Amino acid sequence: MPTVSVAITINGTLYERSVPDDLPLLDFLHEDLGLTGTKLGCGIGVCRACTVAVRRVPTAALTPLLSCSTPAAHLSGQEVFTVEGLGDARHLSPLQKSFLDEFAFQCGYCAPGFLMAAHILLDSLRFAPVPRGQLDAAIADACGAHICRCTGYKRYYAAIRKAALAEPGLVS
Repeated sequence: MPTVSVAITINGTLYERSVPDDLPLLDFLHEDLGLTGTKLGCGIGVCRACTVAVRRVPTAALTPLLSCSTPAAHLSGQEVFTVEGLGDARHLSPLQKSFLDEFAFQCGYCAPGFLMAAHILLDSLRFAPVPRGQLDAAIADACGAHICRCTGYKRYYAAIRKAALAEPGLVS
């Protein structure tokens, strides 16, 4: 199998490796780096459990990326953020804390994808805040394609709304 050299910054750490040219980013995260927070759901990018955030250039806003269907080789020179990069057991991010406070998830399998979609949304709101009346639509745009088979979406949306309203400057 042909290999390619990649240099990807993941959660602030640069990783330089030679990987198979078709190795999905999800497998690179799990097998090479031991970052198992990102989940494999459907394997074809429909459920969005595998969502990670990518900053393609240093000054750009984060964008969502489906790690189950994107080769790691396509991300060389870019910055990737996974759920492990949001916080840790001792210091949760405000978004993670909001998810816990709102009991946003049940089994938790889809939670990393929702957290990353919400993280990307909050990042985009730092670049372009929305009026308060448009916040729910922005949340639906960011997370509406994510699939949860346990809880429904109201608690996820409430947690994201709470985090967005708590951070000054995201909502006008």
